[in-house]
Amino acid sequence: MTFVTEDATTARHTGVSASPRTAAMWAAVDEVVTHRQAELGRPLRVIDLGGGTGGLAVPLAVAGHDVTVVDPSPDALASLRRRAAEAQASSRVSAVQGDADTLESLVGRDRPDLVLCHGTLEYVDDPEATLRRIAEVLAPGGILSLVVPQRSAAVVARALAGQFAQARAALDRPDGRWGDADPVPRRFDKGAVLALVETTGLRAQRAHGIRIFSDLVPSALVDSAADRSALVNLERAVTEHPDFAVLADIGTSLHVIATRP
Repeated sequence: MTFVTEDATTARHTGVSASPRTAAMWAAVDEVVTHRQAELGRPLRVIDLGGGTGGLAVPLAVAGHDVTVVDPSPDALASLRRRAAEAQASSRVSAVQGDADTLESLVGRDRPDLVLCHGTLEYVDDPEATLRRIAEVLAPGGILSLVVPQRSAAVVARALAGQFAQARAALDRPDGRWGDADPVPRRFDKGAVLALVETTGLRAQRAHGIRIFSDLVPSALVDSAADRSALVNLERAVTEHPDFAVLADIGTSLHVIATRP
């Protein structure tokens, strides 16, 4: 049984699926969503924690799923509502001002089948506590899609920029920052993230680096649709190739898919 509409199919080939920065991540999310939807025989209940303006929430809603975006920013949620309206997906998107502390009060008896936590864990005061709250609200068999910034990418990027002292700082500092002016409050190492996920009772199913080349290649080299498509295909190929996992380890972000037993 499938709930994918023609509009949803179109959405999968544009926007989030076509950008070199998000295509590999979206492909992984789309795969697990499609599989879980087939298992349950219905659209998924989704919570997007820190989902902001709905870059992922709206495509998922267009695909027929019910998505609640939880974000502390009223301005971001206002943009989300406009984006959902433009996509004619308002009926499947809910905007809630809040954070991880409000998750339990939101879900009630209808626990989510999928929680997205993309670009959020680095900003919270206690990453382990946030993951525990997510694990507590997920339905049995539910999925966590987690995206966090990787330390290794910052080391490589600062070194390539000639900022060798900053590269060394990112390598040595416990928070993975290259200095006090670093806009990212915390970066993660793959082993530490997987250990954190397992500590909260979730089981990691896969973990791979994303945005491996897209943040290093000068924008002038990807100014055509053909160039962007080639870069997207390269990003996807690297994440899926069994012999080149080391390249994924320098991706700007780490994408982890975990499940609740």
